[in-house]
Amino acid sequence: MGEATPPRAAARGLTVEEGDSPALPSRRFLSDRGKRFRRVRDAKVAPLGFFDKYPAILTGFFFFMWYFLNVIFNIMNKKIYNYFPYPYFVSVVHLGVGVVYCLISWAVGLPKRAPIDSNLLKLLIPVAVCHALGHVTSNVSFAAVAVSFTHTIKALEPFFNASASQFILGQSIPLSLWLSLAPVVLGVSMASLTELSFNWTGFISAMISNISFTYRSIYSKKAMTDMDSTNLYAYISIIALLVCIPPALIVEGPQLIKYGFNDVIAKVGLVKFVSDLFWVGLFYHLYNQLATNTLERVAPLTHAVGNVLKRVFVIGFSILVFGNKISTQTGIGTAIAIAGVAIYSYIKAKIEEEKRQGKAA
Repeated sequence: MGEATPPRAAARGLTVEEGDSPALPSRRFLSDRGKRFRRVRDAKVAPLGFFDKYPAILTGFFFFMWYFLNVIFNIMNKKIYNYFPYPYFVSVVHLGVGVVYCLISWAVGLPKRAPIDSNLLKLLIPVAVCHALGHVTSNVSFAAVAVSFTHTIKALEPFFNASASQFILGQSIPLSLWLSLAPVVLGVSMASLTELSFNWTGFISAMISNISFTYRSIYSKKAMTDMDSTNLYAYISIIALLVCIPPALIVEGPQLIKYGFNDVIAKVGLVKFVSDLFWVGLFYHLYNQLATNTLERVAPLTHAVGNVLKRVFVIGFSILVFGNKISTQTGIGTAIAIAGVAIYSYIKAKIEEEKRQGKAA
């Protein structure tokens, strides 16, 4: 049997056969190597791109686009509900446009479609069902009350996440996290008591959305996979779309066929109606995808703070655009709730960062 090639020799493209003895490289080898070194020395190093030199600017651009698309989505979405109050159907459109976008992206190889097997599919189905339920109930709330109020209620999501982690998953939640949630609960309660657009449909739907997204997080942890986030979100969107279609047909189908479509076409015209639905669906998909891309570029703490600021932007712009009147107590309650979410997010991200550093050490 011949000897195995030493790693360094193999890296140079040389082989050592049985019986060979170490020898000095020939003059020809030295000459060739010298020429190669001169070529490397004389070769011009490719200049760094602008975003390579200033990565913070690119990260800032991702944050800007994430906020911008989210604000535009929320405003367009509410404007559609002002003349077309059918949240089940609109939810299907959101997911449908996103699925078409994913299919086109796969067709052109950006990104390349990751294969999925039956085992992963079984794990993703509960995640997608919770995603679908949370998405539909969020839209029911958006259609029923002011956008700012829905986002104020959705600020309670960390409370439900902490409760699920403690009482369902059996994870110990530090006292500091529980204390940081107190102003969130207090703020949402204050805002709800004097919210001028309050109704029970909007409130209960937003609460169901919080619970649904909490269970989505639980099932997501059980469905941990090496698949990239873009492909994973695409598969979840496809399954969620299939889940949303039947209830939309059952709940709103007869009304839409009888008078819903005719009324909206008479109000705004077919072209505006279809274009509004297309753009709001595209913005929905892109802002969710950009949120994931932004998370991949920054530390969890930065992303957590950014997520809180995003909610502030959405609430603020929705009040400005729609001219929603809010009472002083609602304004103070909303501010307290958002501040509580900010404190919670900061503490939680610091704890997770310390855990990662401990494992790395």
